[in-house]
Amino acid sequence: VQLQASGGGLVQAGGSLRLSCAASGRSFSMGWFRQAPGKEREFVAAISRNSGTTDYADSVKGRFTFSGDNAKSTVYLQMSSLKPEDTAVYHCAASNLFYAGRNGAAYDYWGQGTLVTVSS
Repeated sequence: VQLQASGGGLVQAGGSLRLSCAASGRSFSMGWFRQAPGKEREFVAAISRNSGTTDYADSVKGRFTFSGDNAKSTVYLQMSSLKPEDTAVYHCAASNLFYAGRNGAAYDYWGQGTLVTVSS
């Protein structure tokens, strides 16, 4: 499975962005993680492609929405009310598990990342 993330960019605080992740092969669940400069990678959101079950980090809950288009083998992360602390490289990941959840080690494939910069 190859993953191609896109949609990052520079946005002002309070603005919105939509990240996309196109998958070349089949996977059962996907996730978004982010890594800010000088910080460890952290979980952002996860989705089960079969059930549509989603989970969000507390820091993004209510602001980010994870959705998928199985026909296009693409998932999206709609980010709204962005804050400067959301600035990071965002990576999409895919897992052969039905639901990989928050554990990065449960994901088998990783995309190259897309940079999101939120200015204050």
